[in-house]
Amino acid sequence: MQVAILAAGQGKRMRSDLPKVVQPLAGRPLLAHVVDTARSLSPAKLCVVVGHGADIVRERFAGSAIEWAPQERQLGTGHAVMQALPHLGDGIVLVLYGDVPLIAAPTLASLVEAAGNGALALLTQRLPDPKGYGRIVRGADGKVARIVEEKDASEAERKIAEVNTGILAAPRARLAGWLSRLTNDNAQREYYLTDIVGLAVADGVAIEVRHPAAAHECLGVNSKSELAALERLFQMNQSQRLLEAGVTLADPARIDVRGTLECGRDVSIDVNCVFEGRVVLGDRVTVGANCILRDVTVGAGTQVKPFSLLEEASIGANARIGPYARIRPGTELADDVHIGNFVEVKASTFGRGSKANHLAYVGDSSVGSAVNIGAGTITCNYDGANKHRTVIEDDVHIGSDVQLVAPVTVGKGATIGAGATIVKDVPPGGLTLTEKKQVSKPGWERPRKKK
Repeated sequence: MQVAILAAGQGKRMRSDLPKVVQPLAGRPLLAHVVDTARSLSPAKLCVVVGHGADIVRERFAGSAIEWAPQERQLGTGHAVMQALPHLGDGIVLVLYGDVPLIAAPTLASLVEAAGNGALALLTQRLPDPKGYGRIVRGADGKVARIVEEKDASEAERKIAEVNTGILAAPRARLAGWLSRLTNDNAQREYYLTDIVGLAVADGVAIEVRHPAAAHECLGVNSKSELAALERLFQMNQSQRLLEAGVTLADPARIDVRGTLECGRDVSIDVNCVFEGRVVLGDRVTVGANCILRDVTVGAGTQVKPFSLLEEASIGANARIGPYARIRPGTELADDVHIGNFVEVKASTFGRGSKANHLAYVGDSSVGSAVNIGAGTITCNYDGANKHRTVIEDDVHIGSDVQLVAPVTVGKGATIGAGATIVKDVPPGGLTLTEKKQVSKPGWERPRKKK
């Protein structure tokens, strides 16, 4: 089986410098959704026809095993498939569209199967308002006779409710023969792929018709308004999947999944949360309102409190994150760790039970178990040119407003007094201070503004 995806259109109604097929749906290009669905069918080859913004499209899919077919002049869908055909081998050719992102694999599998006996298989559907679609014209025997585009249709034909989705499957050899016989004798002066239906009927080839399981599968995108509507539809489908899996959603209409979200049992997600990349939430995880999680694994029983940002990190079980916490890439937090409000952690590890509850920055650090980091503490990891590491061993207590100037190691069980600036290693145990004499000046007056 071979796949051709037509993705050469400019998308003028998008009013964007980006090609239509790289406009984002759920955080990924429209075309990426189609490519992933097509690949789930294990095609021998997959070819994408590109035209407007071809370099941008190729760049977005750099490294992908895609055959690219340029369509220098956009002369219709039939002409586009002509460009793809030399890149495809023998077998059934499945024709898809880069701006129809919600098409489902089972629907396509049934279409390919229908074309397996040498037939031309069409995907059609009935719409209450068929405006803008090509109509399926059937003969007196009820069989498909041809497809007529709306601009070329008569008044009677425009009343037909069954429409062409454009998605089809056919044996390569027959498809090539029909394409060679296409003409552009129509209102648009284009080579319509739909004209192969009449040619197939004339050749006595069977026309098989299949329908999508859900109407939204065949929705295309031509404007930002349609893209926004499709985004909401996509997200509501994601919400329904999560609800059926037992996830509690405070409001199914206010969650965005822009990748994959895997949830254990009794997970609860509040409103306005965004999940990007691959996110895994263990049993009994709660995510507060307005959080963003990107490529994160969260252990069972952990609470992510509101307005927290977690990205490319691993969080252990029974931890507490936020509110207003930022967990940056490369961070690994063990079980029972507390990262509190306005605390930022970057490329660091925290051992079991360690805490940084208020207004701290911990970067490029190894923090042991049962460590307490006081409010206002920062690791000074950057010297203006290079990053340096801080090591805080087990059972350390760091007072408020401490600066740890890396590279530095704080020994096991040490206590650092408030306001200290630590520039060399701290020995285990005991209290370390950077003492300054407190001075009071009686009668001192504050400066006044000059008039």
